[in-house]
Amino acid sequence: MLVAVALVFAGVQAQVAPTSAEEVLKAACSRAAVENKNVCIIFHASWCGWCHRMDSIMNMPGCKPLFETNWITEHLVVDESKPELKKLENPGGKEMMIKYKGKGSGIPYWLIFNPKGKLIADSRMPSKDKSGKKVKVNTGCPATEEEVAYFVKVLKKTTQLTQPEIDLIASRFLLKK
Repeated sequence: MLVAVALVFAGVQAQVAPTSAEEVLKAACSRAAVENKNVCIIFHASWCGWCHRMDSIMNMPGCKPLFETNWITEHLVVDESKPELKKLENPGGKEMMIKYKGKGSGIPYWLIFNPKGKLIADSRMPSKDKSGKKVKVNTGCPATEEEVAYFVKVLKKTTQLTQPEIDLIASRFLLKK
């Protein structure tokens, strides 16, 4: 009987829908207020190589404690390509990404909020299009010198990291793989 109850409970847990994007942001902001940090929301998908690369770099032994000390980082699943993986998407995730100017930008797309839920930075780097018009482009997982330089500006604006710590993070993002 106990095994049957455990199996039913496990089946119910496996079918629980992902948390809504708004609930993820609200909970992260609550934690950030208590821990005196900002919130980093990363929009990603299981198939996204650049998303995995960003997570891999942020979780490197030298980088992970630096991010954990300064940001509450949460992921929102969007844009799953396989129908059977659509159930992994956070309800309202795509809408939140669009609300914060991420429509058509690709992933990863990230946002930095203060503990009160006010957007203070995003992954849109100033650039110019082919005609010379000023535009903003998604840095995604920063990889080029220009993208990493923009990410460094965001780190300086949204963290208490020292210059040597920022330099370490920048060097990890610039590594060619």
